[in-house]
Amino acid sequence: MSGDDAMPGLAMHVLRRLSELQETHGWVSDGSLSALSEAESIPLSALEAVASFHPRYRRTPPPRCSIAICRDAPCAIRGARALTESTRRRLASRIDVAVEEVSCLGRCDVAPVAVINDVPLAFATDARLEAMALGMAPIPSAEPVPTGRRFATDPYGPGERRYGVLERMLAGDRAAIDTIPSLLVASGLGGAAGADVATGRAWERVRNAPGQPKYVICNAHDSEPGAFKDRVILAELSHLVIEGMLIACRVIGATTAIVYLRPEYVPERIAIAHAIDEAERQGALAAAEVESLTIFTSPGGYILGEETALLEVLEGRRGVPRAGPPFPPTHGLYGRPTLQSDVETFAHVPRILSDGPKRWFARGRNGGAGLKFIALAGDVVKPGVYEVATGTTVRELIDVHGGGVPEGRELVGFLPGGASAALLPASKLDTPLSFDAVRAAGSSLGSGAVMALAKGRDVLAVAANAVRFFRNESCGVCVPCRVGSEKAVEILERALAGTSTQEEFQALPALHKTICGSSLCALGTVALVPAISVLDHFPERLKPKSRTDRQAPA
Repeated sequence: MSGDDAMPGLAMHVLRRLSELQETHGWVSDGSLSALSEAESIPLSALEAVASFHPRYRRTPPPRCSIAICRDAPCAIRGARALTESTRRRLASRIDVAVEEVSCLGRCDVAPVAVINDVPLAFATDARLEAMALGMAPIPSAEPVPTGRRFATDPYGPGERRYGVLERMLAGDRAAIDTIPSLLVASGLGGAAGADVATGRAWERVRNAPGQPKYVICNAHDSEPGAFKDRVILAELSHLVIEGMLIACRVIGATTAIVYLRPEYVPERIAIAHAIDEAERQGALAAAEVESLTIFTSPGGYILGEETALLEVLEGRRGVPRAGPPFPPTHGLYGRPTLQSDVETFAHVPRILSDGPKRWFARGRNGGAGLKFIALAGDVVKPGVYEVATGTTVRELIDVHGGGVPEGRELVGFLPGGASAALLPASKLDTPLSFDAVRAAGSSLGSGAVMALAKGRDVLAVAANAVRFFRNESCGVCVPCRVGSEKAVEILERALAGTSTQEEFQALPALHKTICGSSLCALGTVALVPAISVLDHFPERLKPKSRTDRQAPA
């Protein structure tokens, strides 16, 4: 079962129906919502609550052509604001074309990025967007284009039959399957999206949790600015993600698995659907005793990637984080034991079981274990996703893999783990890319997203851009998070304009502490981290700047 078919439960069926209405008509009208309410015997108020909360569902007719341009830091430093303004000017007379700014589109390596009628456009220019909007140039195809790139994580050579690791695992007895969680613990595999939790222990916990059915969910929703490695893994190593999920299903005793995908990844959704079809043709689903392996496309919004907000969405409700305990491993989807993990973690599982944990562990360096996918963006010659030994230093990543800084400029600092991480100064470039080492340096590896900032970049503008992202993406349920993030943005914007005092900026740590103590989810705990890191590592930036020294905010 592939694509968006055969969703378990009425809740996901209803969200599918809403998505079908959107795709068929371009929007969800009051009349169509009423008809759906009557057909499914669901209160109209419940449908309204879901449709109004999720940004994917339009409640008014869309224009003939819709252009969305990313406004977040990796695109902002590549001229996204100017691109948006010039595109709007070029198309100002066309009432059938809409141009809007949106949050990260997950393609930071080809910034600035735009989406035109849901199709991503790399290295977007105003001239290209105008030509496509007016029908003078074709809109690119959404079909994925294989690159032929080889990754050490992939245990299969070109043309080799896939799912062999799963087949070998199933050829042994049950005792061999039962040892897999301990093998994963010995390998050092942690939550590659930033959770830093031993994968094997997470599997063991769900396996031992009472109750059936059990579920396996691949959280492919990471939509933090700078975090785009999952996109590349989904596009080029989708078979490993599927095989890792099938192995997890057999280990914990689940018969249902779901790839929970962010809506911007249209080509990647096609690639994953192809991988599921291939696995089914080869009998991998049947061998793993999996009855349903499907793709669920999220209704959009950063908060919907939070592990409990995700469950709320799958159960047909507003994507608001749950307060725990209990937690998903014992009380997840529909209150049943649920294993959630990220794209990269599932993709590593076949190689670990093929290598053996000791050999996999030895692939790391400087205390790191195994291999790591890192998304590199910002001021580098060759931004992209690189597969490196865990523990590779930031300097080596930028200089050797990323080709260094354009025009030989010096670096002023870097983000080691996406927009939620603390900015670090260039003096810490020799920090190994491992959870422990980056934590010791004063930041977090997070989602494995490194953003390099060359001398001349305004670190305060980059931090303000990140805080603005979290303000925009807050679900709004926690009042301190909703109000506090807005207050922080106001302070930062005044600081950028040179109209705030250093004392005002010094109030941010107390505001951060208040939000952390009252937030339901991790968004509140990280929203102000980039700004506070400027206070910690770049205090000279808080001194008043002359008018000629000021840069436009990112």
